[in-house]
Order: sequence, then C-alpha cells, then structure tokens
Amino acid sequence: MIIVSGAVFVTGACASPGGVAGISTLPPVPAVEVAAASPGVATATIPAPTPGPESTVPRPAADDPVQVPPPKISKFTYTFPVKDCRVTYERKLLILPKSTIWSHRGCSFVSPVNGVVDEVNAQNRWKPSTDRGPDREGRFVTVIGDDGVRYLGGHLDRITPGIKPGTRVSGGQVLGQVGNSGNARSTASNLYFAISWKADPSLWWVRRGMVKPWNYLDAWLKGNRTLSPSDETRAVMSKTGAAPQCATLCAPKSGPTPTTKPGRTPEEKIPLGG
Repeated sequence: MIIVSGAVFVTGACASPGGVAGISTLPPVPAVEVAAASPGVATATIPAPTPGPESTVPRPAADDPVQVPPPKISKFTYTFPVKDCRVTYERKLLILPKSTIWSHRGCSFVSPVNGVVDEVNAQNRWKPSTDRGPDREGRFVTVIGDDGVRYLGGHLDRITPGIKPGTRVSGGQVLGQVGNSGNARSTASNLYFAISWKADPSLWWVRRGMVKPWNYLDAWLKGNRTLSPSDETRAVMSKTGAAPQCATLCAPKSGPTPTTKPGRTPEEKIPLGG
C-alpha cells in the first residue's frame, strides 16, 4: 500500500489538472510568490500599465496643395510674351489699357499665340520734340492671332531677322528683344504689351491697346494657357466700334488732335475668334 500510494502521489504531481499534458490550467503564480519561493534569486516585478488618456501626437504640417491643370476654356494655347526672363508688371489701369512688362534688355519678346505678323516697325522714329502718337512705341511688332485678336509688343531693342508682315508665326516664337525704344528711352527696359483688334494703320490709338491685358498675363504666367481674350475683345469692339476716335494721349506736341475715322475696311470685318 505504501508503494502504491507513492506512485499515485508522483503521478498526480506531474499531471495537468483539467487540461492537456504539459499545458497547465492553473492561474499563473504572482511574481511576489515566485520571489518568496526562491530565496536568493533576484527578480523584477513589472507593474501592469495604468489606463489613462491617449497620448496626443502633434499633427504634421500640411503639404502645399497639388496643382491641377486648369480647365480648358478655349481651343487656343497661349504663351506669356516674355520668355525665360524674370518679369514684373502692373495689374491695374494707369493711363491706357495696356501693360508695361519690366524685364532685362535683350530678353525675348515672343508671339503669345499662333498667328500672322501684321505690322513691323524696325525704326525708332520717336522724338521728344514732337512726341507723335504713332511713334511712341518705338520698334514694335504686331501679330493677328488665330483667335482674331491683335497683340502688340513695343519698345523693342531690335526685331528678329525674317519677321515681316505676312510671316506665319507660332506661339512662343521669338519676334524681337526687349529694349526701351520710343518714348521709353529714359526708363528701364520693358515691353509695351497691348491687346486690340486689326484696324487700319492710321488708327494707331487702337493698336496701342483697347483691352486690359493683366488678367490674361496672370493666367498665362501661372499655367492657365487656354484663357483667351477673344470674347472680351469682341465685346469691347462692339461697344466702341471697330474704328473709334482717339480719346487719350492723342495730340502730339505740335499738330492737331487725330480725329480721322475712316470708313469700314475689309480688315475690320475679320471676325474675332477665328
């Protein structure tokens, strides 16, 4: 009986009550009990984490907004008229509806859109003693765009060889170099940029600007290359007539104020917008 009881005692000690052999179903022994049961053995008691509010993680700064292509609002593609140079320009009406684009001498004046060269003045005829209106922009080139709008670049230092009336040009093609010819000779180099419609050369006051250009310059410079001045140009021409009389800075220092208003010409019947 003593031998049998001993065997039973050993077997019971090795068994896992209520479970599979080798996997105990008894609760774990607390760390303090293990330390007490094993004198002389160093143990560490790790306390359970204390529940508390979630830690606050600083929110990173947002990235710059992703630039998305602007909606296409016309079939024409435009280019800012000064290429590969730093520029500044006024965004408000000063005296005439035109923009003075300040840039370094020699910077390229390019065609804003596909079109045909209309007028070219390669000579600087302006004199302060006379201050004739037709000469104030000095050396200049005008382009009739495929959108039906006329674009003028004046105060040029020189005209690109081969640029002459009737020459077919592409948007971004170099037409001349920025300078300060004409009545800009006492200022820093700049491009006189104006938007109007095709008219008889005698109507030089139309050529120098009829539509405020800065909204279009802003768009073309910032990547919206489809914003077209065609609709606004058509609206202004309908309001003033294709051959309006001169109203601002008309008279030279000697001679009468130009008031000639020629009859309609075939050029004035060209529809804007192609």
